[in-house]
Amino acid sequence: MSQAFGGPRGSGSRAPEKGVFPLDHFAECQKAARTYLACLEEHDQDASRCIDLSKAYLECRMQRDLMAQQDLQELGLTPVKPLGADKGPDAGNLR
Repeated sequence: MSQAFGGPRGSGSRAPEKGVFPLDHFAECQKAARTYLACLEEHDQDASRCIDLSKAYLECRMQRDLMAQQDLQELGLTPVKPLGADKGPDAGNLR
């Protein structure tokens, strides 16, 4: 039998794209995590409504070396425009 179950032997495995980061053993960011998870529950799992809390949690982890420092925009957390921000200053005025 030249192949093991699941594929040929000798094919290299690949590391996760973002790598492995340490668990928060000392609960340094637990409050931020719980606040974020409560927000998700309150808003029917709509992460866009909790983006500031998500940013706070990730920043907490980065500050404590629980994950690599990275620009939040690279993680998909772009600034959120307020509703109507793309309209001109007279958007609410009807003439």
